[in-house]
Amino acid sequence: MPDLNTQTEILRYAAFTRDPEGGNPAGVVLSADGLGDEVMQKIAADVGFSETAFLFAPATPGGPHAVRYFSPLAEVGFCGHATVALAVAYADRHGAGRLVLQTRVGTVPVETRQTGDGFTATLVSVPPSVRDVTEEDLHEALAALRWTPDDLDAALPPRIANAGNDHLVLAARTRERLGELHYDFDRLGALMAARGWTTLQLVWKEDERSYHSRNPFPPGGVVEDPATGAAAAAFGGYLRELGLVAVPTEVDILQGEDMGRPSALRLLIPADRASGISVTGTAVPMR
Repeated sequence: MPDLNTQTEILRYAAFTRDPEGGNPAGVVLSADGLGDEVMQKIAADVGFSETAFLFAPATPGGPHAVRYFSPLAEVGFCGHATVALAVAYADRHGAGRLVLQTRVGTVPVETRQTGDGFTATLVSVPPSVRDVTEEDLHEALAALRWTPDDLDAALPPRIANAGNDHLVLAARTRERLGELHYDFDRLGALMAARGWTTLQLVWKEDERSYHSRNPFPPGGVVEDPATGAAAAAFGGYLRELGLVAVPTEVDILQGEDMGRPSALRLLIPADRASGISVTGTAVPMR
């Protein structure tokens, strides 16, 4: 296969940070027209980040841009941090504004704004949903994590939350428990593959407006994601659906601290349960 890097411009951005050494790295291809599945998968594998986003020109003037996301191992329906990276990369080339993306899970509008030190991007997820997790799956997930039921915060019950992808939400009772993440990669990966879960959304509640999060990501071929916009949106839907916050409200999620890539995600959770969750973050080119 020809050297793809000489034929396709591949950008690398860190999302949910203003520090190229922080946040979650994403590959971005702003002109993906003509690229087939095999080529996009090869690019994503070569880039090696948890996801690479591929943007296509609108099918009709003024229409939405199709976008597809690939991890190094497979295509995923939606990726929040790569969406933020893509939107900021697009704004760097074309200026701030509104970008409507047609993803495999639905339409996702993104608004970029110019600030004194770069662009911010706000995506609005597809309407989220929440459902119960079976006792068997919960037991297996805890065993793979090497957690026990006593490690869980009873005020934040386990659920499957979705804002484009499925994420198992588990709340740690203490910050120390969240910080000690030494799980069985193969065992958890097998469970997640069987159930179609994209990441685990492991959280610890600092206060009513602040949560710390870690996201194991075996399906993407990486141990942990340093910032996960799709899981954050799903978590916003979880908080609203279970009545754990007074809506409308804003919530901050801090992620990546334990792996040396601190990230900051802000959620706007509207009161209307049919509305998507807004996720705001920054992104910067990587050196």
